[in-house]
Amino acid sequence: MTTNVPPVSRHAPSHSGLRGPRNTAGPTMVEHAYQHLLAMLMSLEIAPGERIAIDAVARQLGISQTPIREALSQLEAEKLVTKLPNVGYRASAQMSREDVRDLYTLRQLIEPYAAARAAEAMTDESIAILEAVGRDMSSIADGDAHAYSRFAEADATLHRLIATGSGNRLIAETIERLHAHLHIFRALYHTNAPQEAAAEHRLIIDALVAHDPGAAEQAVRRHLECSQQRMDRVLAATDE
Repeated sequence: MTTNVPPVSRHAPSHSGLRGPRNTAGPTMVEHAYQHLLAMLMSLEIAPGERIAIDAVARQLGISQTPIREALSQLEAEKLVTKLPNVGYRASAQMSREDVRDLYTLRQLIEPYAAARAAEAMTDESIAILEAVGRDMSSIADGDAHAYSRFAEADATLHRLIATGSGNRLIAETIERLHAHLHIFRALYHTNAPQEAAAEHRLIIDALVAHDPGAAEQAVRRHLECSQQRMDRVLAATDE
């Protein structure tokens, strides 16, 4: 089924300044197209396995198809879309139970280490962001009506800060990609359990703010263990 492209997600960058198609596929246009498509994939506006209509996306963004294709090539490299001969691009198929377990195994190998390094390198700016995330998480734990969407945003911000704070570009890029895959999976099955995860994230934030690498590593490891347990429960239920 061809995707009827909906209005731009609130996660996507603004494109109000664009007026009509452009033929230049410069970095700005490619990045703009990439962020827009990523937002649609993450929010399930483009569902797993669904065909992506390049011409429709180009018309919506008011740019040529060239930057759209370049953005899709980037997403293909990240395994978020696939290109099929004589068909075009489709959103990648939903992850299997085995895929998710493999994903968590990899996360356990790199994210606790990244958190420890990030704790050592926390800046005042990073701490301010963490405190804002912590406040948002607290409101989620108190039963906010929009808990899921707000949790997803705060969760993404925290993991992104850990990734970049690791000081290792390859680790940061890997964590970003892993988190994108997992977020899409969670959006389908709603396995986040915001109140439980908010408490786990609070321990991570406290350790990072305290510049305590050991506590940060331990808190992230525990969070990943709990997250995987929640995921396993949901997947087991779907197998019944």
